[in-house]
Amino acid sequence: MRNLKITLQYNGKNYCGWQKQPNALGIQGTVEKAIYEITKEEVKVTASGRTDAGVHALGQVANFKTESKIPAERLPDALNAKLPKDISIISCEEVDIDFHARYNACGKTYRYLIYNKPYRSPLYKDLSYHVRYDLDLDKIRLEAKSLIGTHDFGGFMSSGSSVKDTVRTIYDVDIQENDGMISIEVSGNGFLYNMVRIIVGTLVDIGRGRIKHNMEEIINSKSRSMCGHTAPAHGLFLKKVNY
Repeated sequence: MRNLKITLQYNGKNYCGWQKQPNALGIQGTVEKAIYEITKEEVKVTASGRTDAGVHALGQVANFKTESKIPAERLPDALNAKLPKDISIISCEEVDIDFHARYNACGKTYRYLIYNKPYRSPLYKDLSYHVRYDLDLDKIRLEAKSLIGTHDFGGFMSSGSSVKDTVRTIYDVDIQENDGMISIEVSGNGFLYNMVRIIVGTLVDIGRGRIKHNMEEIINSKSRSMCGHTAPAHGLFLKKVNY
């Protein structure tokens, strides 16, 4: 038995998210089907975490166990020949049999793209959040600094999660802008349900002047109602998983 670690990129537009579901198209089930076509084995592919419907990945990591003798370096080409064009395996390596893509992950980096121009772009419509209003980037960058560190981010979690411990550590928040495209990258040891999207929505509302409280007050309140809106899924990318 071998344990293979794969890194994937995907455009999440046409999928219900990572998780396989009986009546919807998921990334997991699509990848498992491709593996079956190559190896004739029914395997379970375990990801570093479940991305939601519409969310993309630049560096999702997953693993699966197989009896196949196909060399790891040949597997990406073989699987990509079977996968749809919006999913790609970009690397594969054999790892220790005990490696687990989710449980061994020690941190992640997410990237969120905001298209900040008056009129929408047909080129970026599925890959960014169109915000037509003027945003105060200096204020956004200043308030984002308060996110860094270990805090109780209970207010930055959507309802429906069963997580009890809402303390997380944010290592860095990097905000760049180029010709109206704003990139917000958030790195941390873990994230709550919709946490990055709520962080982005809060920063947008701060940048528009719709929220008068500062970020430190919002975090300390632990209240969802103090935060901003939840930014849409299609601007979010899982960039990197750390082990």
